[in-house]
Amino acid sequence: MNILITGANGQLGHEMQRVAKESNDNYIFTDVAEGYENLDITDLEAIRKMVKANNIEIIVNCAAYTNVDRAESDFDTANLINNTAAGNLATAMKEVEGTLIHVSTDYVFQGDRNIPCREDWPTNPLGVYGKTKLAGEKAIEATGCQHIILRTAWLYSQWGKNFVKTMQSLTASKDSLKVVFDQVGTPTFAGDLADAIAHIINTRQLDKTGIYHFSNEGVCSWFDFAKIICELSGNTCDIQPCYSEEFPSPVKRPHFSVLDKSKLKSTFGIRVPYWTDSLKKCIKQLADNN
Repeated sequence: MNILITGANGQLGHEMQRVAKESNDNYIFTDVAEGYENLDITDLEAIRKMVKANNIEIIVNCAAYTNVDRAESDFDTANLINNTAAGNLATAMKEVEGTLIHVSTDYVFQGDRNIPCREDWPTNPLGVYGKTKLAGEKAIEATGCQHIILRTAWLYSQWGKNFVKTMQSLTASKDSLKVVFDQVGTPTFAGDLADAIAHIINTRQLDKTGIYHFSNEGVCSWFDFAKIICELSGNTCDIQPCYSEEFPSPVKRPHFSVLDKSKLKSTFGIRVPYWTDSLKKCIKQLADNN
């Protein structure tokens, strides 16, 4: 099959490049960054041309506007990438009877309950980022294209900017640090998400249209996450818990956004790794590459 990847220079895009090397399918990687085939996903005609020229049957949309704070003052750009572009990709796939695999977020939920969020729960995003991502989901559904929407959370990897790399740097350079403990969720290793997407593609389960949740197994706060990163990195920084109010932000974040993955596991037969096991893998990758 011919598969188009958008956002190839991001965390998930890099991991999709890894899984592509192990596949018999033909992958085409696009991004606005230098070194990739350029594709403006906000331009429907450009997408149509790319799809037609390469006989694309699947698009995996790894592109997103993910700066949660900046989105509050940059609605137009966030909406263009997270909503309009998602709808464009879905429209292009509908026209050729292809499939769109799209990555969404736990931020579509308000996060005020203390049990894992299910796909059929009411959504109520607290900020612009979550609102534009939810609008993107609805835009995809409205086209009627065959689609698989994967909501994920707290994504990290050896690539780009993320919490793991930031905490490694801070705990190596500071004697003490405060990290919020009243926001709870599950870290997700981008490599595991890429493996899940590859499994869906390789097993040709593309007709199972709908919304699914994927994060690693387990539960932790950002404080717990930071403590383990520090320990696994061999650093000795004194990390203390604090409330979110101590770090003022333009946007309120969900306090509990653990995702229920039962539907994904039973539908696709995917085994989801535990979060600390995957974190160890990532930190080893980072150490090996330094």
